[in-house]
Amino acid sequence: MSPNMNATYKRVVTFLWTILWASVALHSPSLAQTSHGTDVAVVVNSDTPVADLSLSEVRKVMLGERQYWSSKLPVVLLIRAPAARERDVVLRVIYQMSEAQFKQYWVAKIFRAEAASPPRIVYSNDMQYELLTALPGAIAFVDSRNIRPGVKVLRVDGHLPGEKDYPLR
Repeated sequence: MSPNMNATYKRVVTFLWTILWASVALHSPSLAQTSHGTDVAVVVNSDTPVADLSLSEVRKVMLGERQYWSSKLPVVLLIRAPAARERDVVLRVIYQMSEAQFKQYWVAKIFRAEAASPPRIVYSNDMQYELLTALPGAIAFVDSRNIRPGVKVLRVDGHLPGEKDYPLR
């Protein structure tokens, strides 16, 4: 075997092993359970005057149809960046839209002057918690395993994350 063919052969074998191990890791049952089995909590700034919303009320808030918690406290929408599991759950359960439909919805809403801006995109849990604690009226969605002090977890349809009939999974 020539040196060039030997180097190519090694690269191909290395590539195939990498693909094999990546597919095993991605399809591992333990990984699937940790990323897909937890509830996504609806959390708000601790000063927000709400403790329980129906799923349809959460939907109205996130669609920008309800823009104030009270007469003086505006709703501040926060959503995780694309590829975050919380965003996938929110798009599927709350918005009932694909990523493209979500973007189109907010462009149209802003164009019609029904909203000043789309939800603020947050790129990490730390950024999300900083904004949640700093912005009165902020609402976001957090993996229930990552709930931190300083925010209020809302009941949805009367249920908290972890309870049997909690709707955001």
